[in-house]
Amino acid sequence: MKTFKIATYNVNSVRSRLPVVLPWLEKNRPSVLCLQETKTEDAKFPAKEFEDAGWHVAYRGGKSYNGVAIVSSEKADMAAFGLDDGGPPDEDRLIRAVFPGINIVNTYVPQGSERESPKFAYKLEWFRRLRKFFAKHYKPDQPVLWCGDINVAREEIDVHNPKRLLGHVDFTPEVWEAFDEVTAWGFVDVFRKHHPNEPNQYSFFDYRVPKSLERGLGWRVDHILATAPLAKKSVDAYIDLEPRKAEKPSDHTPIVAEFKL
Repeated sequence: MKTFKIATYNVNSVRSRLPVVLPWLEKNRPSVLCLQETKTEDAKFPAKEFEDAGWHVAYRGGKSYNGVAIVSSEKADMAAFGLDDGGPPDEDRLIRAVFPGINIVNTYVPQGSERESPKFAYKLEWFRRLRKFFAKHYKPDQPVLWCGDINVAREEIDVHNPKRLLGHVDFTPEVWEAFDEVTAWGFVDVFRKHHPNEPNQYSFFDYRVPKSLERGLGWRVDHILATAPLAKKSVDAYIDLEPRKAEKPSDHTPIVAEFKL
């Protein structure tokens, strides 16, 4: 029986965050680290820095916006990018990979801007497309992990002030419904399996809010979800706040889950 450790981390610019990411990898040694908002064109992605440190990496990005990557201790058997239903592929928002005995889908779901914005409608449609994507490529009885910055805080305990924040594009009934449609395909929130009622567990602390980390003014919008057979094998899940305390940090911090396979 081996341990499989996966983490998801919105780095908010992978090149800017290398001094945080590389030491974190060396200390924590995950099997897989899923990155979002790498904000880097493929030609400028710091692949060599990861490879020189002993890691494999697959990535897809663009200048200044979006971008996803999978960093791994072993090379993936397969890596592919984007949605494939004939709509906008958004290759810089979705990367999927296959490792022995496990399928991983890493997403950076559109944030949605404002509820009245076309970007919000696009976010809801993106969830509908993602639901079809899972049904096309996988089955709920297979070992599948869906992780990333999903831009949904699903429960009241996932935000620091649910009454005031209700209606935000990440915390509103329309988004909950869209998210639930995807999870109903066959996903379990691995973090909540291990921390079912624990408040003040956040993965995002807004730069614009003074001392948001110190004051506990956070959101849990980053997630690791697993199909039921895989969720049964999860032995731990936690949020690591240390990268958010680092010098020049991302506004997000990693979520980690461990499985005994």
